[in-house]
Amino acid sequence: MRPPSSTIARAAAIARRQHGLVTREQLLAADVGARAITRWIAKGLLHRVHPGVYRLGHRAPSLEATYLAAVLAGGEGLVLCGFAAAHHYGALRRPPAPEVTCGVDLRLRGVITRRLAPLALGEVWTHRGVPVTSPARTMVDLAGQASLERLAEISHQLGVRHGLAVDDIFAVMARRRRVNGAAKLRAIYEGDAAVLLSRLEHDFVALLRSASFALPQTNRKQGSFYVDCRWPGLTVELLGFRFHASRHAWTRDQRRAREAYARGDEFRTYTWDDVHETPAVVLAELAPFVRVDRAA
Repeated sequence: MRPPSSTIARAAAIARRQHGLVTREQLLAADVGARAITRWIAKGLLHRVHPGVYRLGHRAPSLEATYLAAVLAGGEGLVLCGFAAAHHYGALRRPPAPEVTCGVDLRLRGVITRRLAPLALGEVWTHRGVPVTSPARTMVDLAGQASLERLAEISHQLGVRHGLAVDDIFAVMARRRRVNGAAKLRAIYEGDAAVLLSRLEHDFVALLRSASFALPQTNRKQGSFYVDCRWPGLTVELLGFRFHASRHAWTRDQRRAREAYARGDEFRTYTWDDVHETPAVVLAELAPFVRVDRAA
């Protein structure tokens, strides 16, 4: 006997909003009885993902579904966090295992659960249908786990993709009595750490070292923007296609140039081809502005 089409329709309406997922509580609230749920599981209409969380039908699970299933399995108040949150925002390339906040002891197969400081208002977003720690809260939570360079790269990606602001990060830190990795966050945003965020930046600095040029400050805030490289009197931006191919990026780059000139800097931009195909030209252009480091 097939389930009534109206019952299936109610379940499908829930699943469409949740990457193909439904919970037992949601089915019961939609007047799908406990016996019906048991029959649907037996017939293969529902596929168990976690206790009380099911995939409806034969839809292949997406990564969003995998992450959302972990959140739904813990009940009210759980959100995606940590490296999984960073990946969900597009700030990490390789997808890590689902990782969720949890205020109680909870064990889910294939899911990392973390007992973190309580989430304040504004520290939970919904991104692509999945409750997740805000970009700023994600950065603060990762500070104790990620290396300085990896943390800086995640910060850069969150800034480009989601407008992460330094003030937001310090606001999250201010609400906490103690933040593991706080020194790394301050080194990235306030200190003198030579933070390199891309292969192009690494290769550009390597080129400078090969010529014994004094190294610049990297990814430090100047005015409204974080500047790729800066010496006194000279700002250099390294233009990778990934982050400089849109109209928005082009407009932002013009503003960067105007701000550099306004503070009295010379302004230069270099691409991957400049650094790798014509390095001698790059060094010749920089030589009048950058001193040679005699200690190198």
